[in-house]
Amino acid sequence: MGCVYALDPQLVALVNEYKKNGIGSIESKLEGYLTSKEYWAEYLKGNATEYGYFEDLKFLFVSNKSAPSLHLYQFKDSVLHELGSSSALVAKGKGNKKKEGDLTTPIGSYDLNARLTGLDQYYGPLAFSTSYPNVYDQSLKKTGGGIWIHGLPLNGNREELNTRGCIAIDNELLKKYDRLIDWKKTMLITYEGELKPADVDELALVLSSLYQWKNAWQKSDLTSYLAFYDEKDFYRPDGMSFKSFREHKKNIFAKNEDKVIRISLVNVSIYPNEAHRNMYRISFMQDYKATLKGKPSFSSVGKKDMYVVVENGKMKILSER
Repeated sequence: MGCVYALDPQLVALVNEYKKNGIGSIESKLEGYLTSKEYWAEYLKGNATEYGYFEDLKFLFVSNKSAPSLHLYQFKDSVLHELGSSSALVAKGKGNKKKEGDLTTPIGSYDLNARLTGLDQYYGPLAFSTSYPNVYDQSLKKTGGGIWIHGLPLNGNREELNTRGCIAIDNELLKKYDRLIDWKKTMLITYEGELKPADVDELALVLSSLYQWKNAWQKSDLTSYLAFYDEKDFYRPDGMSFKSFREHKKNIFAKNEDKVIRISLVNVSIYPNEAHRNMYRISFMQDYKATLKGKPSFSSVGKKDMYVVVENGKMKILSER
C-alpha cells in the first residue's frame, strides 16, 4: 500500500494549475504571493528583523555616534549573532554629514566597498571603505567621501579624540573583524541617539510594495508605477525631479515594449535620518529584458539602490539608481 500524504490545499491548487496551463501560470501565481503583504508578514515571523530583511548580507556593522560605539553582527539561519562590540572614535560634528570638510560622520546605511591596506600608519593596519555618499546622499547634493572604518595610529600617537568623519576602533579588534567578515557581504548602519528598530508590518509593506512596483513596471502600467514615487521629495542623483522623471518614463512606456523584469538578492535595511521618518534602503539585483515586435530592444543586469519612506500606510520612493 502506498503512503498517504496530507497535502497543503494551496500546493494542490498550484499542481492542478501547472497540469492545466503550464509553468507560466505557476510563475504568475507565485509572483502574486510576493505582492501580498500578508505573505511577507507570515514569512518574516521568526526572522531577525531589528535592522531589516536581508537575502544577500552576512555581516552588519552598527555604529551609534552618540556613544560612540561600533557593534558587529552576523546573520546566520535568519538569526542575528553579535560577534563583537566596542567603543569607537567618530567625528565631532553632530547630526548628519552634509558636505566635505564638515568633520561629521554620516548617518544612514552604507555598503563596504573596499578593503584597504598599505595606508599611512595613522589609519592602523587596514581600513574598510564605505559607499558614502550613497545614491540618496547624492540626490541631496551631499559632498565628501573617504568615510572608512579604520584602526588607530601604529605609532601609538593618537592625541585627537575625534576623526574627520570615519569610525576608528582598536587595531587588534579591527584585525579580528577582518578575519571574521566577508567585507563584500557587509553593511554599515550609523545613527545618533536612539535607533528605532524595523517594524515587521512596515517591512512586509515595503517588500510587497517592491514587487507591486516591479509588476506595474513590467506591465507598463504608468499610473500604478508612478504612484510609488514621492512627487514632492523625489530626486535622482543626476538631479532629475519627479516631473522630469514622469515625462521620461511616459515616453519609454509609450514604446509598448514587452518586458520581463526579475529581481533577486533583496536587502532592506532601516535608514536612520535626521527627520526621523520611517525610511528604508532597498538594494537588489535587477535583470531587465525588453522586446519590441518580437525582437530584443534593451537588456541590463545590475544592482539597483532605492530609498523609500513609509507614510500613511504606503511606500513612496525618494531616490533610486
